[in-house]
Amino acid sequence: MISVRRAAAALAAGAVLSTTAAGVAAAAPSPTPSPVTVPAGLYGKGDPTYDGVWRQSLAFLAQRTSGIQPADQPVEWLLAQQCADGGFASFRPDPAGAPCDAKTVMDTNATAAAVQALIAVAPQSADPEKTKQAAQAGAAWLKGAQNADGGWSYNPAAPGGPATPSDANSTSLVIGALAAAKVRPSAVKSADGKTPYDALVTFALPCAGKEVKDGGAGAFAYQPDKTGKLVANDDATAAATLAGLGKGLTARGAEPQQTPACVDTNPPTPDGTAANGAAYLTGRLAKTGHLDVPPMPGAENATVLPDYGNTADAVVALAAAGAKKEARGALAWLEKNAGEWAKTNGPGAYAQLVFAAHAMETDPRSFGTLDLIEQLNATGPAPKAPDNSEASTGADDEGGFNVWWIIGIGTVVGVGVGFLLSGRKK
Repeated sequence: MISVRRAAAALAAGAVLSTTAAGVAAAAPSPTPSPVTVPAGLYGKGDPTYDGVWRQSLAFLAQRTSGIQPADQPVEWLLAQQCADGGFASFRPDPAGAPCDAKTVMDTNATAAAVQALIAVAPQSADPEKTKQAAQAGAAWLKGAQNADGGWSYNPAAPGGPATPSDANSTSLVIGALAAAKVRPSAVKSADGKTPYDALVTFALPCAGKEVKDGGAGAFAYQPDKTGKLVANDDATAAATLAGLGKGLTARGAEPQQTPACVDTNPPTPDGTAANGAAYLTGRLAKTGHLDVPPMPGAENATVLPDYGNTADAVVALAAAGAKKEARGALAWLEKNAGEWAKTNGPGAYAQLVFAAHAMETDPRSFGTLDLIEQLNATGPAPKAPDNSEASTGADDEGGFNVWWIIGIGTVVGVGVGFLLSGRKK
């Protein structure tokens, strides 16, 4: 079961790769990680091998939306995970005794999340300047890991190695990190002169045409498959919708209310494809109020299960697009059903639900029968006393996205997205 966005991205990547060697993928057993002791300061009790930095970062961001500052120990743990060049791996069990080297597998998703989290907690951390500098170093590393097409891959190429293909999720997360670090994403250009938005729109399916099948109009793909075909992906769509609108993980809902519609433009634009993504998500949620986890290729069990994490992400994306009415059913479904999922999957899952509540401007402390903030706080060291200030992620606007750079991609968040959708309909 998918617990957080980056796990979904990994599964999506696996699905794409399995189209190249389906027989091998179906026959190969899943690797079993070696037992890892959860270090002091890290949120959650599960094996952190693949999501240690990620879940810590999401926990910080979710706490900051409610004015909660994590204790110094977990912040220091995250700082210690950073490599000397500014990037982060998914998890380093012994950062003091085993410095990063050429064999360290770097992780753009973990780095992008950590950058945003460190910026959010820096002002009230034990060493604000150190924490801020670490975030800036992470943003600089991300710029250096950009692919020629303007986007980012999950695990960038090792020095001197072949490039790894960009994907919609990683590109979207890095856009958020750059903006939070006050780096204008549209000004970050690859060696080929491509921006992150040049890459982002290439993952968008059109609203009409022979390539659109099975209700995928307006969606985003994680990556093209081996034939170059784009296949609709719920997780990628939620991530890219936020990035295209100029908003981040902790976005609030936009006003006025808009009913998303899928409209092709030539050429595709970030805000246009984001609005189309919102229309796709609306259709996906219409029948049951939630998204589903498709069976993995070659899996013996073909049962379709509810996808709690991506449903929460879809709520955030729809609210950010001004479609709060279309997101209410999914939020209500999560309030009723997601408690056991969050308990099982830990801090990253609780954070996703907090983001959904925050986007819909509901109280995360009264999420159905759950107090999400209390449950999240309980997964790690007790946080500092509430700062009694307005809940904030430590950024200037919408989870780190500032109007001064949003104007550069044609999206002015301050006046909502209503004019964007109505203008495109004309």
